[in-house]
Amino acid sequence: MNRILAKRQLAPEVTLLEVEAPRIQKRWKPGMFIIIRPLAESERIPLTIVDSSAERQSITMVIQAIGKTTKEAVALEPGDALCDLVGPLGEAATMTTGQRVVCMAGGVGVAELLPVAKAFHDAGNHVTALCGARSDSYRILDEELKAAVDELQWATDDGTFGFHGNVVQLLKSLAGPGTFTEGHVIGPIPMMKAAAEATRDWGLKLHASLNPVMIDGTGMCGGCRVTVGNEVKFACVDGPEFDAHLVDFDELTRRNRAYREMEQESLRHVCRVGLDVR
Repeated sequence: MNRILAKRQLAPEVTLLEVEAPRIQKRWKPGMFIIIRPLAESERIPLTIVDSSAERQSITMVIQAIGKTTKEAVALEPGDALCDLVGPLGEAATMTTGQRVVCMAGGVGVAELLPVAKAFHDAGNHVTALCGARSDSYRILDEELKAAVDELQWATDDGTFGFHGNVVQLLKSLAGPGTFTEGHVIGPIPMMKAAAEATRDWGLKLHASLNPVMIDGTGMCGGCRVTVGNEVKFACVDGPEFDAHLVDFDELTRRNRAYREMEQESLRHVCRVGLDVR
């Protein structure tokens, strides 16, 4: 169980893993996530479910290798097994029908956007996907997105493909009040905050899929708490999707930065607390 079935490099530092997970495959919906522990000594990290296969009884995830645990995960090879895999967790993305929907993502957030955008399209909406990457070589899942939505446009920071700039700048160049009626955004916190500010007066209902620090994924630890419309919510059980125009993105930024030094230290130190290391 939890064997790696397939592995594919999508872009520098970005890897797709297909994992055996029959029970999760049967129950997940777009917008939900999993928590994995690659090795026995690894920490727990949340990841988006990108796709699944009933025939192979598997789910697919996309991992950006930027920290100790993500690097441990992408070092696994087909035939290896994850130590732990828990899910599906969280609530499914909000769906509607008959609307003009814009789906926006930056970086590896494109992986979460793919199943959500496809679900919007399958539900009878006209879907425009706006995706961003550092450069052409960092674009991921382009063909899959083209097959899933009505219109796909890319923005690259260096202008090597598509619009020269970021996703929010691309949005402003294409749209305005009344262009879209529903939206979904995921990516770096500054990008989600900018998208929320840009669309605040557009009459657009914008949903943001948040990425706070998360530990247990069941609402017990409180690590993923966020403030939405002056109410405290827990992203793992109440989300991860919330009304983008009500999220306190400044607080979310501060909380995500709180453990930055510890994350750097983890690259040099292996914690053995609670492990049988006789």
